[in-house]
Amino acid sequence: MLERIIEWSARNRLLVGIVALIIAGLGAWATVNTPVDAIPDLSDVQVIIRTEYPGQGPQIVEEQVTYPLTSALLSVPFAKTVRGYSMFGTSFVYVIFEDGTDMYWARSRVLEYLSQIQERLPEGASPALGPDATGVGWIYQYSLRDTTETHDLAQLRSVQDFYLKYELQAVDGVAEVATIGGFQKQYQVIVDPQRMAAYGIPLGHVKMALQRSNRDVGGRLLELSEREYIVRGRGYLQGIDDIREVVLRAENGVAVTVGDVAQVQLGPEIRRGIADVNGEGEVVGGIVVMRYGENAQATIERVKDRLAALSAGLPAGVEVVTEYDRSALIGRAVHTLTTKIWEELLVVALIVLVFLLHLRSSIVALITVPVGILISLGVMYLL
Repeated sequence: MLERIIEWSARNRLLVGIVALIIAGLGAWATVNTPVDAIPDLSDVQVIIRTEYPGQGPQIVEEQVTYPLTSALLSVPFAKTVRGYSMFGTSFVYVIFEDGTDMYWARSRVLEYLSQIQERLPEGASPALGPDATGVGWIYQYSLRDTTETHDLAQLRSVQDFYLKYELQAVDGVAEVATIGGFQKQYQVIVDPQRMAAYGIPLGHVKMALQRSNRDVGGRLLELSEREYIVRGRGYLQGIDDIREVVLRAENGVAVTVGDVAQVQLGPEIRRGIADVNGEGEVVGGIVVMRYGENAQATIERVKDRLAALSAGLPAGVEVVTEYDRSALIGRAVHTLTTKIWEELLVVALIVLVFLLHLRSSIVALITVPVGILISLGVMYLL
């Protein structure tokens, strides 16, 4: 059989050469379009469900959130393991699927089961799926530095949360941009228990009044002189002074406002960690997480290009500094592989030339080895 193939190939050299060139071309195309990464992704297909249940202890979170979710998700098709973790105010449930399960099919099935279990969860518990990424999706990290020292950590955090984060999440291949460090700005209402007792106002009434006073209300239409006028009430709070003026109760024409029973101020959210660079002090930064199955090298390049374009819109003196970039590791890995392939070609050709003393035979090795590699890369792309 092998002899017949060799004889047929020898009689049809042109046809064999054309087929070899076509296969080599397809292999080269597959090489360019195959996702490139230096870290093999051997993680399981998993879907993460994070549920916020503010103010509750781990035991309550376990009994009212984690246990109902894990027990319901055990019946998800092709799910082999369901793991739950409970902590203060937060629950994590990991659904691990069998090998070969499509990631987005798994996410859609988990969403179906979440819609069924939602009514069994307590009020205030809001489950949400984690990003469609894996454990090795952390491909790029940056920090914001203020060279003029005129912007504090809260301002830098606002730049990250409301400018850079939204723009980078729109980059093709990015699943999530996680913010680390800094202070998350809050409008804080610090009530005085003695004043509240003197006015006879409960704490829940303050919360309800703030919620009702921070919204727009729609109305109907008024038709005057053959024209329509839209009626609406605009009531969004614009700042600290508006919060102080929220009315809690009115008696005999005298209004009791939030400013009468509480102190209103700007302050940071409670932090459970910081971001530090080289022991030089706190910074604000972002972690770019790649979407499942994407090309890490291409995604990093797109993120860099978008950051370069966004730098023009940053406040004066603020710059983006790269802290971790996997593309350098990927580049070194590809360079090492390319170098070893050329060394292999030269060694094989030299050995054939020395032992056979035949130049054309050594040229055959120089042709067949790279064609074989391109064929294998094409098969890898198909798999």
